[in-house]
Amino acid sequence: MRIAQVAPLYESVPPRLYGGTERVVSWLTEELVRQGHDVTLFASGDSLTNASLIPICTRALRLDSECVDSLAHHIQLVERVLQVKEEFDIIHFHIDYLHFPLSRRENLQQVTTLHGRLDIPDLVSLYREFSEMPVVSISNAQRKPLSWINWHGTVHHGMPEDTFTPHLEDGKYLAFLGRVSPEKGVDRAIEIALRAEMPLKIAAKVDRADKEYFEHYIKPLLESELVEFIGEISDLEKNEFLGQAAAFLFPINWSEPFGIVLIESLACGLPIVAYPLGSVPEIIEDNVSGFLVNSVEEAVKAVANISKISRKDCRRAFERRFTSQRMANDYLSIYQRIAKPETEAIALTDGDLQWMKLGPPSSTT
Repeated sequence: MRIAQVAPLYESVPPRLYGGTERVVSWLTEELVRQGHDVTLFASGDSLTNASLIPICTRALRLDSECVDSLAHHIQLVERVLQVKEEFDIIHFHIDYLHFPLSRRENLQQVTTLHGRLDIPDLVSLYREFSEMPVVSISNAQRKPLSWINWHGTVHHGMPEDTFTPHLEDGKYLAFLGRVSPEKGVDRAIEIALRAEMPLKIAAKVDRADKEYFEHYIKPLLESELVEFIGEISDLEKNEFLGQAAAFLFPINWSEPFGIVLIESLACGLPIVAYPLGSVPEIIEDNVSGFLVNSVEEAVKAVANISKISRKDCRRAFERRFTSQRMANDYLSIYQRIAKPETEAIALTDGDLQWMKLGPPSSTT
């Protein structure tokens, strides 16, 4: 297929440091190219890809000190895609609803993966207006606030199998990786580590919006000798950071649409102790790849029993459910349905697939 991938411009594809959506776009793009599809990536100019790259801005906007208005660059992004729309069988947007008015008027063959939270009141009227827009969720939990919109499927994220090498020996410390913000629960992670009397290493990004929270609430908690704040780390550093840990702590206090760091941990063979909010129960198999807990007390007990979780089973869970090949195949099924709306696949009794004309397919759940 001729496929366009349209990425946000805040980070490069893949991102140099933190950046969830852009990382997923990279995994998907490279796997589609590997499978032989003709893929064009619309992204920042410092992106690295085996697809055809159409750069919209010189560098990732988050790292560009001269960028004042990021929306201006994203308007140019949408316009550039529309200029060459006829070159693609399907256009896959990863920029939320920004393109909806133009996609409606241009009658594009397109789909949008919604990567963020949907429990925002302002979104209700917007999605009622654009109720025909085909969208994909990254977890079933993500859908709940807008369960009635035009869902065409749920596709869990997946990453290349060789991204990380599993470490099968027991680790010596607890790990926290991600972003410092109230909803991510780094304060809980510190409390869990202190009560479990285990070292905690925190590799986390501090956004400008969260700087005050970090200075006033988190920094004072870093005084303990058991707690080490490393800061933001690169992909190259993640394997050792996660692989050498005893367990990964994910004590969130919000409905996480999808925690990429969870599948990164599983790929390293690292057991997880997590609160079962949002997508977490869809990713972590309780007592198989980690423990789902509902309090700090339960988390401390889980840490004490972390050796009961097989690191090999954690890696197997990743290989079984969260590879980029599986993710790409899921998306290709959705692309086919949208690009050829007059046909739908039917499973015959002998297991073969036959394409027959049935009219537009209904949305899958």
